[in-house]
Amino acid sequence: MKTSTITVKGQVTIPAAVRKRFGLRQGDEVGFLSEDARIVLVPVQKNVEAAFGLVKAKRRVSLKAMEKAIRKRAGK
Repeated sequence: MKTSTITVKGQVTIPAAVRKRFGLRQGDEVGFLSEDARIVLVPVQKNVEAAFGLVKAKRRVSLKAMEKAIRKRAGK
């Protein structure tokens, strides 16, 4: 079992071996689950749906115009 100490600010460091095993990197989010007398740390999966609405378009474009721009950029 890997261990870590809680800091004055309530922070813990996830041991390098655990980060590597689960592919956790700086900026990744983790969640905490309570299971009986245990605390379970789980990676938060990010997906496209989670980002929906984060970026606002400066102007609206029709689907037809988008398809035309894609074809033009692809050289077709």
